[in-house]
Amino acid sequence: MNTTETSRFVRLRVELVLEIDDEEAVTGAALRRIADEGDMPDEERVHAESAVTEDTAEALARLVDPFTLIDEVPGVELLQASWSGEEVDYDPDSPEWDLDEDDDGEPYDDEEGAGGAG
Repeated sequence: MNTTETSRFVRLRVELVLEIDDEEAVTGAALRRIADEGDMPDEERVHAESAVTEDTAEALARLVDPFTLIDEVPGVELLQASWSGEEVDYDPDSPEWDLDEDDDGEPYDDEEGAGGAG
């Protein structure tokens, strides 16, 4: 097989830092999402409701769905995804939060691309 006949697998890493200014709205939306999942077993539903009620980051993770994000991208099939939410101390002036660097601490090269807008 040549490269045009083989599938190309791409790992897309996205890191978002969000500011939650209405925890009740996020939690309420997550609880509604859980309620709308009619095929969820009762034991799992109780656990999910407890998790999103106790932790706003969990509620947000319940609302952000990579499958929905990729669903509208033509020519792409999402095979596997994992995601989670956690509360973090955010300081936009700290070098730790410099989005112009990759995981190795090296600045992104425009040829490789940071891949996003913003």
